[in-house]
Amino acid sequence: MNTNFKTPAKGGVTEEMARDAAKRTAAQTDPEQARDPFKVGDAIVYAAHGVGRVDRIGEDEIAGTMIEMIQISFPGNQMTLRIPLAKARKSGLRKIASRDIVDKAMAVVKGKPHVNKGMWARRAVAYQEKINSGDLVQIAEVLRDLRRNVDSLDGSFSERKLFEAAQERFVAELAVLENRDPETVQAELVAVMKKA
Repeated sequence: MNTNFKTPAKGGVTEEMARDAAKRTAAQTDPEQARDPFKVGDAIVYAAHGVGRVDRIGEDEIAGTMIEMIQISFPGNQMTLRIPLAKARKSGLRKIASRDIVDKAMAVVKGKPHVNKGMWARRAVAYQEKINSGDLVQIAEVLRDLRRNVDSLDGSFSERKLFEAAQERFVAELAVLENRDPETVQAELVAVMKKA
C-alpha cells in the first residue's frame, strides 16, 4: 500500500500536493536521455520543425517548481522552443542522424517510386505525417514518391509543397551532418533524384 498518498482537503487538491506532483514529474528521467544528453551548441532535429540548435539548458521556475528545460532555436523559421529536458525525447527531439541512416535514406530516394492510386487527400495526410515524423528514411520515401516534381510543374500545388517540405528537411539535416552548404547538398540531391 502506498503510504505517500495524501487525501485532499475537502476542497480538492491542495497547493502542496500540486507542488509535490510537479516535483515528482520533474524528477523523472528517461534512461535513454540520461545516456545520451543534449549539450549546448548541438544540432538537433525536432520532428515537427526540422533542424535546430540547442541554445540553452538550464532550470526555469514553472508553477513554483524548478524544471530543467532545453531551449532550441530554429533559424530557418525564426522560432525558439522550450521543452522540459525529461520529456525531450518523447516530444520528438533527437540528435542529427548518423551516416548509416543517411545511407539508408539515400538508398530509398534512389528506389522506384511507389504508385498509390488512392485519394489524394489521404495520401497527402500520409505524406505530411511522414515529413513531421522527423525520421529521415520516411522523409526519403516522400521524396522518392513525389520526385517527378523535381524540375517539372507536374502535379498539384499541394503535391509540390509537400515535395518541397520533404526536400527542405532532408537537405537541412544532411547539410548539418556533413558540415556543407545547403545549396550544394540540394543540388547533389536533385541530381541523384533525376538519375533515379
